[in-house]
Amino acid sequence: MDEKDLEKEISSQKYSTLVTKLKGRFGRSILETSVFRGEVTHVVEKDVIADVCSFVKRENDMQFNFLSDVLGVDSRATLSCFEVVYHLYSIPFKMRIRLKVRVKENETVPTVTSVWRSADFAERETFDMFGIVFDGHPNMKRIYLPQDWEGYPLRKDYPLVGYKDEYNPFGVEKK
Repeated sequence: MDEKDLEKEISSQKYSTLVTKLKGRFGRSILETSVFRGEVTHVVEKDVIADVCSFVKRENDMQFNFLSDVLGVDSRATLSCFEVVYHLYSIPFKMRIRLKVRVKENETVPTVTSVWRSADFAERETFDMFGIVFDGHPNMKRIYLPQDWEGYPLRKDYPLVGYKDEYNPFGVEKK
């Protein structure tokens, strides 16, 4: 067995343990699990996302202590929903994991700011660009755009030239 195969074997054992523990703890709340290029993605029920995040951060053999990003995806064309994606990294074990929750239009997602303080700005960015609201967030307001801005620019139904207003006379009329 060469060094790369050994590294792959160790990596797959780590992920296997991770998947087994997470599914054992949260059972049916883990809706889907997939592995692509050695990285595990779990689709989780939105109501347990904060519990799952807290669990993977606290467990001694996981320690996902770094939230590298929270982002939104407009999947309404394919899945009829939005996805909120959490990218986590375990500094001690050098592992990555991706958690996703799916939300319908106007549904909210529990905040994970109690688990990682760094989620504050990332969740606000997701709100600002996609309109996804995080329940319990300490400061849920726009981060890039003015507070009176209408629409969410990264939604697929947002016009590429923006909406027409006093600053953008060439934009699209609002319906």
